[in-house]
Amino acid sequence: MSELKPPVGFALPALPARAVDRVIEPLRRFLHIEAASGVVLLVCAVIALVWANSGASDTYFHILHTPIFVGIGEFQLNMTLHHWINDALMTIFFFVVGLEIKREFVSGELNDPKRAALPLAAALGGMVAPAAIYLLFQYGEAGERGWGIPMATDIAFVVGVMALLGPRVPHGLRVMLLTLAIADDIGAVIVIAIGYTDDLSMLPLVLGFMGFGFCMLLNYAGVRNVWIYTFIGGLIWCAFLASGVHSTIAGVILGLITPAYPWLGQRPFSDSIEKIKDFLQGEGWSDHHEAPNDALQQLEITARETRSPLLRLERALHPWSAFLIMPLFALANAGVVLKMDAFAHPVQMAVFCGLTLGKPIGVMAISWIFVKLGVARLPTGATWRMMLGAGCLAGIGFTMALFVAGLAVSGDLLDPAKIGIFSASLISGILGYIILATSKRAS
Repeated sequence: MSELKPPVGFALPALPARAVDRVIEPLRRFLHIEAASGVVLLVCAVIALVWANSGASDTYFHILHTPIFVGIGEFQLNMTLHHWINDALMTIFFFVVGLEIKREFVSGELNDPKRAALPLAAALGGMVAPAAIYLLFQYGEAGERGWGIPMATDIAFVVGVMALLGPRVPHGLRVMLLTLAIADDIGAVIVIAIGYTDDLSMLPLVLGFMGFGFCMLLNYAGVRNVWIYTFIGGLIWCAFLASGVHSTIAGVILGLITPAYPWLGQRPFSDSIEKIKDFLQGEGWSDHHEAPNDALQQLEITARETRSPLLRLERALHPWSAFLIMPLFALANAGVVLKMDAFAHPVQMAVFCGLTLGKPIGVMAISWIFVKLGVARLPTGATWRMMLGAGCLAGIGFTMALFVAGLAVSGDLLDPAKIGIFSASLISGILGYIILATSKRAS
């Protein structure tokens, strides 16, 4: 590849980019966004709690139950603001989750079976143990259906705690915990799709999957207009909404089928720059008015298509998901009227024990078995005490746990479930922080 001269005032790095930079740089940006969004998420959750327990609580619930109509002709969607947030906006959140999952499988930790073995095993244990402990409390009871509530880990809050710990958390353990949280998201998506789908209607579901096939066909044909895919995605969302399968699953699948490789390689981009550099320097502009615009447009398209649609969409949507959608979700779902009897409710105790006990037990037990069998190894610099701290941090449920709670239980059981999530996430975060802050790195 020929050497490109940078424009005046633009400094290129002294050394060429390394392959590992393609993994480290997205991870660095991811950590920065998630750590900051965790603060925003916490503030919105506190606002919702205070508002719901203040003298203006009626206003809070009235706003959430405000009906909003959207439709064309005879086709109309009539849902409350609460449902628009949970069913529509959260579909975008789950689309980003799907993108993150696919990126991990294509170029992240889940791409290497040896590196993925420990976080995948820990995630499995961290899902099975909490569900089992929950069922010990609620099997055969009214809240039995809520077994999926304590299974998922909230990435934003976990990253926020790790940011407070700084270099005391080894990089390998940090990556393992993030990978565990991503694997938890995979499990939560499967649980939502299988465990909380009622009254399945096959025709809309078939139409929805035909929409996925059409998207893949368009991509194969080279269609790159994002608005076309957005329109088709909206139709798929409507089909899933009518099918009985939760509409957010459509977002996950759309994320998973998004192309992870660019249309063009670096060579076409380099060649395009070489061919239009005369125009960029101003030669011939007066004689060919349209040529510079055509050349710059070609360069723009080439530059865009040198990056994969997955990376472009993830980078564009991740901040919106982290700083708008998730905080709005917290504002709409964290408003619980706190009553003393709810803290002793069996569902509250089941969720609390599932997260605070089930997560560290499951993470530690399965990790120990895999390490002893030689299938996996501890992250560099990590100790078993640190693994216990990581298991405690995995007990921070919040966003996904609240989402599953809204699907799994209702009526008088929903508030105790949410209180269980709040209290368990708080205790798990504090315990995880203390354990990791007082742990010494392995020599």
